[in-house]
Amino acid sequence: MDAAERFARGDTNAQVARDLRVTVRQVERWRHTWREAGTQGLRSAGSPARSKLTEDQFAALEAELDRGPLAHGWDDQRWTLERIAEVIHRTFAVTYTPKGVNVLLARRGWTWQSPTRRAIERDDQAVATWVQEGWPQEKPG
Repeated sequence: MDAAERFARGDTNAQVARDLRVTVRQVERWRHTWREAGTQGLRSAGSPARSKLTEDQFAALEAELDRGPLAHGWDDQRWTLERIAEVIHRTFAVTYTPKGVNVLLARRGWTWQSPTRRAIERDDQAVATWVQEGWPQEKPG
């Protein structure tokens, strides 16, 4: 905000940079923003580490992830950070990088999981029956 006052006063970029102990290039960026958006444009957008999603939005994201990648148009059952970032963007119009998605999920207790090879056609009921009753014996032959 001090820079905005100095811009309004007519101070040069070099003077502002020297007094605020920043580079002239940074002051040039601030001045450009100040010209385009005024003093409000120079206000901090907040910590980049703070989540862009509210608690309700994160709960909705979890529900979307529970639906699975197939429900979102991918042809396999793998969630990747890029895919989750795309779902966030489609659903909430919020942009995250894959690294940002990783941080977001880690803060909420999600962990990276190594995918297990498992057929979509797998019959869990049949597997449970075989485990309880024993695997079928093949006839010699």
